[in-house]
Amino acid sequence: MLIPKIVTLAPKILVGINQQMSLTNNTTAQLWQKFMPMRKLIKHTVGNDLYSLQQYNGVLSLSNFSPDNIFTKWAAVEVEPGNDMLENMEVLNLEGGLYAVFLYKGLPANYSPTFRYIFGTWFPQSEYEVDDRPHFEVLGEKYSNASPDSEEEIWIPIKLK
Repeated sequence: MLIPKIVTLAPKILVGINQQMSLTNNTTAQLWQKFMPMRKLIKHTVGNDLYSLQQYNGVLSLSNFSPDNIFTKWAAVEVEPGNDMLENMEVLNLEGGLYAVFLYKGLPANYSPTFRYIFGTWFPQSEYEVDDRPHFEVLGEKYSNASPDSEEEIWIPIKLK
């Protein structure tokens, strides 16, 4: 059973690239393949973590969920304020707020049961509901796309019911 940490996130500045996609037409791998060579050009980064971020803009709810819903996916890193803008990159000011942070261990391809648990079991039993702010995964030192021992943090924006 996954038990999240409830965390108040301070605002962050992320720099990266993004594209529109759906779960049905998921182009995450292509997004990251494009971003990773560009990553080395970003100056004044904060730490080495990568951010895989989703902006659902109201299309993520249990009542209207569809794998065809279009959302914006980001591949990004955190930077210090006042960073120079790079060509072909965009800035995302991630507002702070309350998040449920789940630690996921395993292959990215095996995510589905974890998300079903979070949205189908944990949320209904908790005192929280999903807030309409960006969701993201922090891909830190223990993240490895091809390893069953991979670890990442799943950050889901929440508010009291």
